[in-house]
Amino acid sequence: MGGVDCHLHLSRWWPDLPVNSYGPTVDYSVRGLLRELDGAGVEVGLVIQLHQAPGADEALAEGRQLTEESRGRLRPVVTVDPTKGPSVVDATLARWEKETGIAAVKLFPGYLPFYPHDARLGPVYEFAHRRAVPVMIHQGDTMDRGGLVKYARPIEVDEVAVRYPDVRFVLCHFGNPWMEEAAELVYKNENVYADTSGLLASPTAHYFDRMIERCRRRLLNSIVTVGSPDRILYGSDWPLESIATAVGLVAGLDLPEADRAAILGGNARRLFRLDRGTPGS
Repeated sequence: MGGVDCHLHLSRWWPDLPVNSYGPTVDYSVRGLLRELDGAGVEVGLVIQLHQAPGADEALAEGRQLTEESRGRLRPVVTVDPTKGPSVVDATLARWEKETGIAAVKLFPGYLPFYPHDARLGPVYEFAHRRAVPVMIHQGDTMDRGGLVKYARPIEVDEVAVRYPDVRFVLCHFGNPWMEEAAELVYKNENVYADTSGLLASPTAHYFDRMIERCRRRLLNSIVTVGSPDRILYGSDWPLESIATAVGLVAGLDLPEADRAAILGGNARRLFRLDRGTPGS
């Protein structure tokens, strides 16, 4: 079986494509994304809906379209903004209840001013428990200069991981720059995972080759801290990173081949139930 990329973006509301992509030639379409996935041996991708979407209906419709156009290779990850208040959260959840293809929920602390343990998120975590879908949480640096990274430190997830032991949480971007802190949470909490998405800057950045090697060392050290590859997930953050570069980061880790294969796909297949038909049904 091919790999699984658990962290992709493909939306008409993606902010400033010429700046927020790995290069000017990126084909930002289903066809272009599938071509990159095929080139890197990745079979399935999770596409994260954006909080910039006008509303849940529009985001869900876009997700269904991407799944249909990709013939099921792209699966939707939904999102909600708790800062809009309980009525918006409740209305969004009501729409989610009618969807059978939801692979996960994604939250954007840091981009938005809330902590993962915000009380307004209780119904979201209860939905995730009821539907057995993971909750992915943005961690660390943001593309938005106006974002506040204090909301996006891994330690802030510990409280909800303990409070909701039956919900699986994914620390996106391995908590970067707090990768060791993220590793501690994965080590401590059996319901916490981490993904490898978005760990590299643009390939035009100075010292990019050195950056890859440094990032690979940090990633390997973090996996050693966890003590197992079983809750580490490959992700790219496409179009911020090319699929080939993101896969290469993991493929070059000094780990047994079986461990690299687990990170590149096997772990995500189990977590997101990708071999059980339609996720979240």
